[in-house]
Amino acid sequence: MKLWVWRSVVGKLWMTIIVLVAVVLLILGMFLLQYIDISFQDTTSHQVKVLFVFTGVIGFLLSTFFAFFLSSKITQPLIELKKAASSISMGNYQTRVPIRSTDELGDLAHAFNRMAGDLDSLIKDLSHEKDHLSSVLRSMSDAVVTFDAEGCITMSNPPGGQLMTRWNALDWADDDDEKDSKKDRVPGPLRELYNRVTVDGVDSSDKIHVKNGVWSVVMAPLKSNDSVRGAVAVMRDVTEEFMLEKLRRDFVANVSHEIRTPLSMLQGYSEALLDGLADSKEERDELVQVIHDESVRMGRLVKDLLDLARMEAGHSELKLVPCDIDSLVRRVHRKFQAFAKERDIRLICELPDSPPLSVQAADEDRLEQVLTNLLDNALRHTPSGAAIMLSGQWAQTDSEWNSPSHIELKISDEGEGIPEDDLPYIFERFYKADKSRKRGTSGGTGLGLAIVKNIVDGHHGRILVDSKIGDGTTFTLLLPVDLDHPLS
Repeated sequence: MKLWVWRSVVGKLWMTIIVLVAVVLLILGMFLLQYIDISFQDTTSHQVKVLFVFTGVIGFLLSTFFAFFLSSKITQPLIELKKAASSISMGNYQTRVPIRSTDELGDLAHAFNRMAGDLDSLIKDLSHEKDHLSSVLRSMSDAVVTFDAEGCITMSNPPGGQLMTRWNALDWADDDDEKDSKKDRVPGPLRELYNRVTVDGVDSSDKIHVKNGVWSVVMAPLKSNDSVRGAVAVMRDVTEEFMLEKLRRDFVANVSHEIRTPLSMLQGYSEALLDGLADSKEERDELVQVIHDESVRMGRLVKDLLDLARMEAGHSELKLVPCDIDSLVRRVHRKFQAFAKERDIRLICELPDSPPLSVQAADEDRLEQVLTNLLDNALRHTPSGAAIMLSGQWAQTDSEWNSPSHIELKISDEGEGIPEDDLPYIFERFYKADKSRKRGTSGGTGLGLAIVKNIVDGHHGRILVDSKIGDGTTFTLLLPVDLDHPLS
């Protein structure tokens, strides 16, 4: 308490006034006491001295009281200003100081309140801008991440945070210690771009490949006083666009390759006929037959291309009506039975006795096209003496449903099988698992399975494939009984 009094403005001002009054009274006393001894008698001079002492003490006390009162009036507003400043420093920007006078202290309080109001308004504006920026970042589907000069992550939106977590979990360094030191820092794919941006101090962009994904990255430096204090990166997943562009290029190349072969054969054999190279009627008939086969093949290729293009563009509508799957499967089985006997292949059909397989809505023609394509592939790749199984059954995918939710159709062959590495790609256009198989001998256009996949997807179903080299291949079709409950 004593220390606070000596350090406060009130204590200092109070002690200063007391000392000044005491000095004045002592100086006056020294001169007046000598004058009293000379001018008054002994008895009277003693009384005068006593009166002077009482008067001095009373004056000293009154001066002290008024000095303390004046000091408190000055100090109280200062204490309130101090408390208000401390409150504002703690974040309470609504704090104000009461104005009790119109003097300099009142002006100081008024200026303090105006400053507090401006600061409150500025903080609200900054908070509003920060919330607005946070909302924009949260709503962005692109990943946004900010790095400091050391490469540490300082800010990110939700997609950016998730992406950095996934990337930092990957093994970019062989050394475990280095891997730990890179945690929550610039991940491996971005380090080269980050170093270039921070060194050159200019915006930069690049496409990076991470696992099976492709990312477009735009990175800009964060500058302060002509020095780079970090970088901000905006990353967008362009895997789908990249794959579509690759698919477009491959599509053009494959179409050119597919059409070039029959065109070359048409041109070559027609030139042979024009040049009279066929001497006999049999030779001419053979050349004409080749030209006819190649023209049919090219027509089939163009038709498949148009069908697939219409399906992918959504212009090919399915005619959904109640469909008897039992009758459809048996009809397709009968259609291929003769061809299978010619190839010495056993074509077996297995269907449940009851109830008959049926769905509430399906395009029967399109489903027949699916089964036809799959059986045609199975027959072309199954050797003589082997068997092909065409089967169907009711199946269940959701335990909460009391009735079967879908129909399961299987086409299993005993052919050479498909390599495991090729299985994820067999539904792509023009993809051939058997690279050594010539297209002329296989008779396929490379579009059959792509068309099958589109038709099955249009029925909200799924198509699965299981194959092993030497053990044959099994295609499984899952068709929902009710389109209102599509397969997930």
